[in-house]
Amino acid sequence: MFRTLVSVLLMALCTSLLAQTPSEAQKPRATQEAQKPRPPQRFDCSKAKDPKACEERLAKAKAAHEKARKACEGKTGEEGRDCMRREMCAQAKDPAKCEAQVKEAAARRAEIREACKGKQGEELKSCVREHRQKK
Repeated sequence: MFRTLVSVLLMALCTSLLAQTPSEAQKPRATQEAQKPRPPQRFDCSKAKDPKACEERLAKAKAAHEKARKACEGKTGEEGRDCMRREMCAQAKDPAKCEAQVKEAAARRAEIREACKGKQGEELKSCVREHRQKK
């Protein structure tokens, strides 16, 4: 449960790594999401040892993420990320450990972002992959 919760939190926080600043001409996010089909689920529970337990963990993590998203509605940028982190870690078994892991991951992303600054396309992707493998 904790691993899934942290994974969902990190996934939400990692989206800013390769994000581009949207133009003001773009539609609001809610309108865009309504038009786009959802991507397939990242983890296939049918391949897990206990598919039913896997589905339950995913449902619980999604519910926690939705609760955090609602609590942080209206907050953007760094404030929104901090709010999501606090809300998600507050629901974890060990909130202090969760906070520490999230801060460590944020520092790692900042390090990768700095190392790959100024690169684009395939060069950026390969740089990010290379630095993610170094632990």
